[in-house]
Amino acid sequence: MSVVRPRVLVIAGPTGAGKSDYAWQLAQRLPVEIISVDSAQVYRGMDIGTAKPSAAEQAAVPHHLLDLCEPETVYSAGQFRRDALDCIAQICGRGRVPLLVGGTMLYFRSLFQGIASMPQADTALRAELDARAAQHGWPALHAQLAQLDPVAAQRIHINDAQRIQRALEVLTLAGTGLTQLWQQPSPPEVSFDSLICVLQPGDRAQLHERLARRLDAMLAVGFVEEVQRLRQRPGLTVDSPALRAVGYRQLLAYCSGEQSLPTAREQAVAATRQLAKRQMTWLRSSSLWPAAQQPLNFDPQAADSLERFMTVALQWLERADQQGQ
Repeated sequence: MSVVRPRVLVIAGPTGAGKSDYAWQLAQRLPVEIISVDSAQVYRGMDIGTAKPSAAEQAAVPHHLLDLCEPETVYSAGQFRRDALDCIAQICGRGRVPLLVGGTMLYFRSLFQGIASMPQADTALRAELDARAAQHGWPALHAQLAQLDPVAAQRIHINDAQRIQRALEVLTLAGTGLTQLWQQPSPPEVSFDSLICVLQPGDRAQLHERLARRLDAMLAVGFVEEVQRLRQRPGLTVDSPALRAVGYRQLLAYCSGEQSLPTAREQAVAATRQLAKRQMTWLRSSSLWPAAQQPLNFDPQAADSLERFMTVALQWLERADQQGQ
């Protein structure tokens, strides 16, 4: 007896590419439930700056993996994989189609490629690393990481305290680096019948303009006030993973009196552009998706892109239905 593989649709792409718009249009035509693949939308109270779907949108189309935890907590790629697999099984059990939408590429990779067994966090070791960073600075610890795991260091910004700390923690506890562990992922628990669609904007300048307009729209509806509310939470610090999200980190500097609002806005726009650049680099990687499943690329700036996407998705589902009969 042949094993029925779960059907999943994927819309991936850089921030600001229009993934949510494509998902919404598809949800009007197909029996889908949306699974968010976004490392910031999992946090409660972070709505405006993450472009989280509104309450009305969530009421109209079922959404999953939103508002899972408080921003003081840490949510990992491994936890995402477990939660996503559970959601996929439940959605398929209802006779509907899981639609994974987002731009956190590490989450996509963990779902489709499996995830290496990582050592658990060590509070004492992290405190020691924090103390060293307070004395010497995170760039010095980054330099140490570059000697021990140069590939990982190349992917981590010189001031990214969270990721530098984790990389050095893994080196100490596992005796090997993140690079070596990621090269030996555990086999995926399931095989998907998937259609992977990637939105790749062709005009970088046009994308940058869209990102700037989107940030201004967020500011107009209360993004600063949202960051101020988060800043008042006693358990949150500037190094909390939630507040290191693009936009939040820059506006936090304004709310703390360290920057003017125009400067914070400019820095947030620049950081968002850098995020989009990193995401597009990820999307060109052959290790992101299953070896036998190459994604279909769509330029959301092209006039016929949405129509072509809809045609491909509808045809895929029709073929999948016929094969399942």
